[in-house]
Amino acid sequence: MNLGMTELLLLAGVALLFFGPSRLPGLGKSVGQAIRGFKKGITEDAPDEETEAQRKPTQLAHDSQPMSVEERKKMEAEKNRQS
Repeated sequence: MNLGMTELLLLAGVALLFFGPSRLPGLGKSVGQAIRGFKKGITEDAPDEETEAQRKPTQLAHDSQPMSVEERKKMEAEKNRQS
């Protein structure tokens, strides 16, 4: 699918009319974050079975509960220190 300059300008104009000039920067930012998250998810390795078996039972139970971002960062920092 080849888009020329005319088609791109037409799409940009429709987006500007539809979303308005104040919402376009936020929309572009969220699309960029979604693409980065998708790429990161694809490139991350799945956890090894050995590392899962080495984890403590309390950690396994704790992982099933939702964590805040701060708790997750603390756990990752602790895991990195142990390595």
